[in-house]
Amino acid sequence: MFKNTKPYIAILIVPLFFLVKLLKQFPEVIEMYYSLGIYPVISSLFRFTLGWIPFSFGDLVYGFAIIYITRWFILNRRRIIKDTKHWLLDVFSAISIIYFAFHLFWAMNYHRLPLHESLNLEADYSTEQLISVTEKLIEKSNKLHLELAINDSTKIDLPYSKNEILSLIPDGYKSLEKEFPHLEYHPKSIKKSLFSLPLTYMGFSGYLNPLTNEAQINNLIVTYRFPVVASHEVAHQLGYAKENEANFIGGLAAINHPDSYFEYSGYTFLLKHCLLEIYKRDNELYFEILKTLNKGVLKNYQEVQDFWDNYQNPAEPLFKSTYNRYLIANNQKDGMESYSYVVALIVNYFEDKIK
Repeated sequence: MFKNTKPYIAILIVPLFFLVKLLKQFPEVIEMYYSLGIYPVISSLFRFTLGWIPFSFGDLVYGFAIIYITRWFILNRRRIIKDTKHWLLDVFSAISIIYFAFHLFWAMNYHRLPLHESLNLEADYSTEQLISVTEKLIEKSNKLHLELAINDSTKIDLPYSKNEILSLIPDGYKSLEKEFPHLEYHPKSIKKSLFSLPLTYMGFSGYLNPLTNEAQINNLIVTYRFPVVASHEVAHQLGYAKENEANFIGGLAAINHPDSYFEYSGYTFLLKHCLLEIYKRDNELYFEILKTLNKGVLKNYQEVQDFWDNYQNPAEPLFKSTYNRYLIANNQKDGMESYSYVVALIVNYFEDKIK
């Protein structure tokens, strides 16, 4: 046995880095053996182990880690000069372990087959297709809105608490599972984040903890968005690491939910993506199409915008920029702009689905 394993653990970061670089060249292999093989077992084990805990265990781990790392750097600051070699061994051995766990427990999903390929959808679409699907989504959104509202000018308020919404999330996946059996979701592990206020100031609605596989939801966001945001984070849990693909899967889960309020949240969420894409392509057409949408739906959109506007701060662009670089480093070459890929999935999936 080695008396001191730190040098070996630290140097492992090099072969691990190149192994990931090699494997990402073979998305079919990752799809078959990791995303549909190893990962579902890992994810289920984490959800069985931690899902029953009513609070976010992962947030506690993060909180402890921040305190521990800060304390360690303060106590060991003089070693940077006096004992540089062993200081670097300590740092790189920790990074090596985290890097290994991050990729084993979740991050290899970033390099699986693109969702449009696994669903046999086209990756491109015409403006005509976009307009056609957008009009269908508007018709569906307006219809659902009128079923739930007093009139077409009233915004929708969900008649559930946020805890109740989280408990109902798996029902959408249970329905979606009939079309996509690999999206079976049991048991659940969806938590309200203990760091909801910092998340809000950073501009994020939720996140998946890659080391505990808990879906974390920002408890402060508008209730109307809660069903689709939680469904989005569950899509991450099920192995769809890319934000655009999780948006699509989360939207599908919401619109397949047996509850009409969840459907409304899902359809208007998917519609918003299409509307923004039309705005990019034809500004005048965007405002014309917007006139066909019920005023109550627009009020729900405005409600969400007002919420985020209230928390704008100078640090938010820095967090968004950091996250943008993270996305680029993890196989989303356009960073946050790659979110628009979800429109290609929406258009090509729904073109013949909505009558």
